Amino acid sequence: MNYSINSESEFFLKKYLNTASPSGYEINSQQLWKKYINPYVDNINVDIYGTVVGIINPNKNYKILIEAHADEISWYVNYITDNGFIYVIRNGGSDPQIAPSKRVYIHTKKGLVNGIFGWPAIHTRKSLEEKSPKVNNLFIDIGASNKKEVEDLGVHIGCIISYVDECFILNNKYYVSRALDNKIGGFIIAEVIKLIKLNNVKLPFSLYVVNAVQEEVGLRGAKMITNVIKPNLAIVTDVAHDTFIPMVENEVDIKCGLGPIINYAPSVHNFLREFILNLAIENKISFQRLASQITGTDNDVIAYSNGGVISSLISIPLRYMHTTVEMVSKKDVEETIKLIYTIILNINPNQNWNYF
Repeated sequence: MNYSINSESEFFLKKYLNTASPSGYEINSQQLWKKYINPYVDNINVDIYGTVVGIINPNKNYKILIEAHADEISWYVNYITDNGFIYVIRNGGSDPQIAPSKRVYIHTKKGLVNGIFGWPAIHTRKSLEEKSPKVNNLFIDIGASNKKEVEDLGVHIGCIISYVDECFILNNKYYVSRALDNKIGGFIIAEVIKLIKLNNVKLPFSLYVVNAVQEEVGLRGAKMITNVIKPNLAIVTDVAHDTFIPMVENEVDIKCGLGPIINYAPSVHNFLREFILNLAIENKISFQRLASQITGTDNDVIAYSNGGVISSLISIPLRYMHTTVEMVSKKDVEETIKLIYTIILNINPNQNWNYF
């Protein structure tokens, strides 16, 4: 099939990526995604923690789930000094190494408060300990003179903190943004159901398109919603490391631009994976392979829920994970959309996936 990301879809992607969605605080981003998929589904449900589920062809006995996660890494305000500096703790796997000199928003009931992760100049650092950024020595400066001034702006312990950086396109080939892990998956599954609608595809099963919350803090959203939906089969998306950049141990060969990654792992159903591989080959969709004992993705909880779900993981190669300049290839995104769309068109609800 021929598919390329059009300007309308790209406009949504940029807006979606630029809307903050810290783990546990995904509401604004989820509302945007919900609005985007609304024309392409029959029903939309939202669970009590904010996972959004679009449903095509509801009330069928056989249920297929395609899934991504919507949350991004972030920080919490943990302590405010008498001099008005703010210390933090992580919300998800935030990397202290990339924080110094980054601009941030502190989310308060009074609105967004601008701040920066300060860092002493190279000339002035007191000790070897202070030469390396760590969670316990990172601090945010919002230009306040004392603790009261910080609190008067609405900042208190427990306020969530997100990075300011926004999406741009690099060399006409790469999307660069924070939160590509894994909003790019949310974009991909939204485009898949858009194609289903525009091509007037009639499915013989119910299709649940799920944008789950709280993956970065323990795969929580996927675990909750899978126990509600009880799918028969699941296709999960996430990102995986491009290993061809400098300073990365090249134990596996994964590279941006060579297509989506089809995963091998105990939580990946062997027959479904082989079905996907054969479809990719038959339809000349480029792909890569990756093996792991534990995927570390929502696939691990979905596969083992409800007595077992036939599940497979398709990953998108990504550079600089958990930074504000995560990168994915536009070509890889398009190939992943084509692959998942092709899978949905070819699944037979009467197919026997049993080992014996």
